[in-house]
Amino acid sequence: MHYGEIPFEERLKENIRQYRSADLYDLQIVGWQLRQLCEQYGFELLLTDRHGEKAVEIGAFEEFEPDVVKNPGEKIQIKGHTVGHIYIRGAEEAVRPRIEEALHMYVRMLEAWGEKSYLARELSTYCDELADRVEAGRQQLKGDERKDVLTGTLNKTYFENRMKIIDRAEIAPVALIQANINDWKFFHDHFGIEESDRLISVVAGIIREHAREDYVIGRCAGDLFNIIIPMPQEQEAEEFVERIRRDLDEYDDPILVPSAAFGIVYKENVEESLEDKLSDAEYEMFNDKIRIKNMPDYRERLEKGIG
Repeated sequence: MHYGEIPFEERLKENIRQYRSADLYDLQIVGWQLRQLCEQYGFELLLTDRHGEKAVEIGAFEEFEPDVVKNPGEKIQIKGHTVGHIYIRGAEEAVRPRIEEALHMYVRMLEAWGEKSYLARELSTYCDELADRVEAGRQQLKGDERKDVLTGTLNKTYFENRMKIIDRAEIAPVALIQANINDWKFFHDHFGIEESDRLISVVAGIIREHAREDYVIGRCAGDLFNIIIPMPQEQEAEEFVERIRRDLDEYDDPILVPSAAFGIVYKENVEESLEDKLSDAEYEMFNDKIRIKNMPDYRERLEKGIG
């Protein structure tokens, strides 16, 4: 069946069966966290996939064959389906209740983390499939008509289509970021269209470099980008923007001094629409632009290439 032919919620219930722990988690991070727990309480631990394949092993489990049916250990479940099992051994009886309580809390955290990861991946695929179906009957133009030629991001029409699809999928929370290049016209007036286009390309490249696969990025005006982050982790949008700012500040060029203002807002519940949130993001972006342009050395840096 075509991926876009069944409702999103039904897909979420079904497709989780195809996921392994490595698809949902960074097992290096999970392994490090579990190792701290084992060292703190003095026990050994094994994390397996749903069918018993070993994923993280802390201790000597070479001879141990997990029986996930008769002895499932501590289950990790997402959307009602088991995605992993945790087994422990070697714990002293005196501290075992504390170990089990700590492990239970950690499993609940893994389930919340895994569900967000799963939703983000499935939503990205869902949006791509629906966008392809919507456009399947249209005449294909030379190249990828969804993309902005200069930046490789989505063009305004396709970004707005993707925004509507996310609203219809009733996903929340969603972070919406508006990014506007500072003083693009200055570079256009002083150095011409070639350098001002290069400025747009540089800023877009830095944004894309720091974006995850499930981020939706669109060039929605000449020097303006909108970015959607479905189901963001706490502070994910803010940290994303700070990484972009850092790279913009450190960009070394004899002419260009790339800088951008950002506005971050959140769609907190499914009743809200991303389209309504755009004006809030624009307001926050303009406040940030005023702050940046009032910085003491801003004008001096901007004009360094005039020489």
